[in-house]
Amino acid sequence: MSVRTLQRIDGATFYCTFTCWNWMPLIERADAYDHVYRWMHIAKAKGSRIFGYVIMPNHVHLLIHTPEGLSINTLLANAKRFMAYEIRSRLIAQEEHALLASLKAAVRPSDAARGQAYRVFMPSSDVRECFDEAMIQQKLEYIHANPVKGKWTLAENYLDYPHSSAGFYERGDASNAPLENYQIALRA
Repeated sequence: MSVRTLQRIDGATFYCTFTCWNWMPLIERADAYDHVYRWMHIAKAKGSRIFGYVIMPNHVHLLIHTPEGLSINTLLANAKRFMAYEIRSRLIAQEEHALLASLKAAVRPSDAARGQAYRVFMPSSDVRECFDEAMIQQKLEYIHANPVKGKWTLAENYLDYPHSSAGFYERGDASNAPLENYQIALRA
C-alpha cells in the first residue's frame, strides 16, 4: 500500500513503486513506455543509478540508487510530473475524451489551485530503502516476476517481457534503460 512518507535518506538504494490513477492502464493506453525510459536517462544524468525496473501497463517498479543531495521523494515527484504531461498529451492526441474527463474529475481542488489539470498518478508512491544486497535481490526477483504473476499474463516467460530488467540480468540483453548491475555497482 502506498503511503505519503518523506524519505529522509539520500545516497541510498530504494525500491519504489508509483501507480497510475485508480490503477488505470494509462502507460499502456498512451503507449508511454518510451517516455518512462526517457525519464530514466534523465535520472541517470542527475546521478541516479538504475539497478532494476519493470514498466507495467499501470505502474512502475524501480530499484534506484540516489546520490547524496538528491531526495528520492523529489526525484519521484518530478518523474511522475514529467510522465503525466506526456501521457496527458498522448491521450489528447488519441482523442480519449471520456478517459481525460475522468482524469480531470479526479483532481482535488487544492491541486487544481496549484495548476494541476489531470490526475494521472496516485498522489503517493511506495518507497522502501534497501538495506543490503539480500533485500535488493529479493525486490529484483519480485520486480522481474511481476509481468507473469497474479492477474498479469503479459508474457509467457518473465524473461520475454520487454519492459523489464530481467533479460539484462539473466541473459545480458541490452535495455532501453540505463541499467547498471547492482552487484558490480555496489562493490565499485
